[in-house]
Amino acid sequence: MEDSGFITCKCDKIIGANINLDFPSVGATENIILASIYAEGTTQITNAAMEPEIVDLAKCLNKMGAKIEGAGTNVIKITGIQKLKDISYTVMEDRIEAGTLLCAGAITGGNICLNYKTPEHIAPLINKLEEAGCKINIENKKVFMQAPKKLKAVDIKTMPYPGFPTDLQSVLASTLVISKGTSVIVENIFENRYRYVPELKKMGAKITIEGKTAIINGVRKLSGAKVKSTDLRGGACLVIAGLVAKGITTVTNVEYILRGYENIDKKLNKLGAKIIFKEGEN
Repeated sequence: MEDSGFITCKCDKIIGANINLDFPSVGATENIILASIYAEGTTQITNAAMEPEIVDLAKCLNKMGAKIEGAGTNVIKITGIQKLKDISYTVMEDRIEAGTLLCAGAITGGNICLNYKTPEHIAPLINKLEEAGCKINIENKKVFMQAPKKLKAVDIKTMPYPGFPTDLQSVLASTLVISKGTSVIVENIFENRYRYVPELKKMGAKITIEGKTAIINGVRKLSGAKVKSTDLRGGACLVIAGLVAKGITTVTNVEYILRGYENIDKKLNKLGAKIIFKEGEN
């Protein structure tokens, strides 16, 4: 470990091993898989993450010549190889972006159609939006959603896949700040996920944080304000809140948002939003 915050690792060779994760981390699982591709022998990951992105990574690597078994389960086995080959591969759809667009439609009382081939990947969000009063139909690889004028409060607990994803917690939370009633969120994955709360409060949201729990008392309306993205998903939740806030909402530090959402302004504008993106401004 270096003072600058970087971790430097060196070794002559990587040797396969049995690795048991204390927590089924997506990033840890992906990095172990990548590190094990050229390892001598076999590596087995127990309590591995099971997210669809893990499965997609394994499909891509196997197509390149890797030997990965069990992706999508909690035990993954990687047999080391000598070389990977060049391929052409289409990356899976972004389930978090899909969920973000649905939340944008929900908070605005919208009626939208989302082209999305694998709605089962966002089933926990769909269930919560239906619980909040949205009518959702899935057919022909499309998700049709009709949102009510006023959403109902719902409770959320983030969990590893297939539970409710932590990356959609802040996004749905922003949707619930103008819902009818009190929503309770328990964040079990990412300890710094609530950094967006002070920014939403600037817009009039009523949120109380108690450890891992956020209590959201729905308000009638939000007001436009100058707010700052604290991270990728926190930035997205501020954009969503701005869609219904009275007046103009200015979101700064947009580089966080752009890291995970391609042309989000254009996509939301296509749905009826009024967003102006000023490149080069923080």
